[in-house]
Amino acid sequence: MAKNTEIERKFLVASDAFMAQATCHYEIVQGYLCKEAGKTIRIRIRDNQAFLTIKSGKLREGLAKFEWEKEIALEDARELMQLCLPNPIIKTRYIIPINADRKWEVDVFHGHKEGMVLAEIELGDENERFDKPAWLGDEVTGLPQYYNANM
Repeated sequence: MAKNTEIERKFLVASDAFMAQATCHYEIVQGYLCKEAGKTIRIRIRDNQAFLTIKSGKLREGLAKFEWEKEIALEDARELMQLCLPNPIIKTRYIIPINADRKWEVDVFHGHKEGMVLAEIELGDENERFDKPAWLGDEVTGLPQYYNANM
């Protein structure tokens, strides 16, 4: 996979059985400075770390997207959050390891998206095969209503 390229598949979650497989979890608050067709600029606070992320829409046919992310000072992130669009995303992320290279990230949403639970896996190639755990529901990859920026 090229540097700064993200290939991910996203699914609804059918049960809370994933929690028994999670090795850790953390709290995330993220706000958007910009969300336009084809690009987003986001501030994310994860526990006591903060990040600035720029993402594109699809780079070409398929799943690949450009993603650039840099850690920033927590105080800077808190200040930038004041400039973000309304309704920040608030969620708890659970990490479920698959192997040394892959993991499931399951997001349990709070606030205005309370009750939504999504799982995603980042892949090295669009055709990479992976096992789907029993708690996984329908695939929603590519459906705009499940992009965090659209929530």
